[in-house]
Amino acid sequence: MRRALPSVLLALTLAAAAVIPGAQADPGDPNPPSRAEVRDARDEARLAADDVDSIQAALDAANAELANAEIAALQAAEAYNGARYRAQQARIAAQRAERESRRADRALAEQKDSYRGTVLSSYGAGVELDALDGILDADGMSSVIDRSVAADVVQERLDEQRDDYLVAADEADAAEQEAEDTADDAAAAEDRAREAHAAAQSAADAAAAAAASIAGEKEELIRRLARLEGISIDLAEERQAALEAQRLEEEREQLEQEQQDEPDTDDPGDGADEPDAEVPDGDTGDDTDEPAPPADAGAAEAIAFARAQLGEPYVWGAEGPGSWDCSGLTMGAWAAGGIALPHYSVAQYQQSTPISVDDLRPGDLVFWSSSSSSSGIFHVALYTGDGMIIHAPRTGRPVTEESMYYWIPPTHFARP
Repeated sequence: MRRALPSVLLALTLAAAAVIPGAQADPGDPNPPSRAEVRDARDEARLAADDVDSIQAALDAANAELANAEIAALQAAEAYNGARYRAQQARIAAQRAERESRRADRALAEQKDSYRGTVLSSYGAGVELDALDGILDADGMSSVIDRSVAADVVQERLDEQRDDYLVAADEADAAEQEAEDTADDAAAAEDRAREAHAAAQSAADAAAAAAASIAGEKEELIRRLARLEGISIDLAEERQAALEAQRLEEEREQLEQEQQDEPDTDDPGDGADEPDAEVPDGDTGDDTDEPAPPADAGAAEAIAFARAQLGEPYVWGAEGPGSWDCSGLTMGAWAAGGIALPHYSVAQYQQSTPISVDDLRPGDLVFWSSSSSSSGIFHVALYTGDGMIIHAPRTGRPVTEESMYYWIPPTHFARP
């Protein structure tokens, strides 16, 4: 409800006059307030207070809606990075399988040539070369031996070479099938990456639309709140900022308490059934038993690189130069520090050494997850010390350095 400030003040004054000793109307007043006027004044004061509460609740809901839209956009962007990362891994696997198939084919050809040479050297002109090729290709090695009358030593040698040939043939067949399968997997991964790209664009557009809509809604709510409370709009905005900061601080304290009370249960394989948790072969994921590498190994170079990008725009999927998303920036920063990280926040965590918040040192990575699992990570930042981070926050906010508690509290920490 909207009510002008004078009516609210009048209501409060009349209500006070009705209930506060010494604040009664002068008995000699020719126009004392009636009982109905006092009752109406009390109702007016109560409704004004209800309006303040409802507006504050609406502001809280708007902030939550905006945060949810931002998280959805970040999740979609990192899902695209994950799909793109997996497509890259699938392409590498397909290329590796194709190389192995060609190697197996060459080995098979060498075995065939070796067998041919043995047969020809053993039986001379008794076997025509063209006929031998036909036998090898059509009937296999055993048919040649079955038709041959050879000395035991020759027979033994032919048997050995036949076995080698059959092994090579099996390997070539298996390698060819693997190459076909991995090529199909790579094509499917490319399709999923394209779908994830479209989903990320849709989420980014939705977040931008929500931000514009919610900004206008919050502006109107703050104007109404300022009018009801009898304060300036600037002061009302300052109070909202203070309330938001208080909420974030309370969440931070709660998270720290939970981290102290609960052991780290993030299983190295906790994301094995989720595509976003895939890691390269040989990576152990969240292995907290490994000692963390030295905190200063490349950290200064990584931080210097990140600081050089301050002010550059956020673009989801970007990895520079000139624009970045969150994992693209940390990948670029640590490349300057001498460590190769993938352009995908989940894999960056799983390829690093998990640490606790108390162990944070400059250069470490700070992550935000939608759950206690690393597979839910959707944002990453570079820790610079004293509770500060450098990161590419979201669309509309450039690369910046600010408190790591600027938003919702981070959930995971790791050292490259």
